[in-house]
Amino acid sequence: MTKNVYGFSAKQINGSAVKLADYEGKVLLVVNVASKCGLTPQYDALEKIHERYHDQGFEVLGFPANEFGAQEPGTNAEIQEFCRANFGVKFPMFEKVVVKGEGQHPLFNFLTTTLPTATSPQGSAFEEKLKGYGITRTTRTDILWNFEKFLINRKGEVVGRFNPDVTPEDTTITNAIEDALKS
Repeated sequence: MTKNVYGFSAKQINGSAVKLADYEGKVLLVVNVASKCGLTPQYDALEKIHERYHDQGFEVLGFPANEFGAQEPGTNAEIQEFCRANFGVKFPMFEKVVVKGEGQHPLFNFLTTTLPTATSPQGSAFEEKLKGYGITRTTRTDILWNFEKFLINRKGEVVGRFNPDVTPEDTTITNAIEDALKS
């Protein structure tokens, strides 16, 4: 079994293939994103933490996904333009992928299997709120919703998983990024 993310590849939003091994030695925050979600403003915070830590060896990697309320309906070109025009996104964006269920991208299978549960803010009712709309996970390891985040250390190991309602600028995430950057 793979022990780190470096054995995986994906296509950038412009269609070029990328090996995650190209990011070896960097700290990564892998995020499934969507353009038509109530959490979409997190793009702004993701870009800010990308800029804040980039010179220290940090990258945000955005993976558009349409499994949650069909909130990422656009083409890759439309998604790219939306992110640039509305949030000034400069961090690497990848082609739309499946992050849960049938056809799940191997990277997301690895991430969810390696770290099956996510950190939630204290007192969070996000999952309960989704249940109130009839939205539940098929398995406990499934990604809950858009903007779930996975922190990868410099060795390519999954060291953190954060529920969508943990915003990128939350100290739970920024402290974890800073710790990963130190090692």
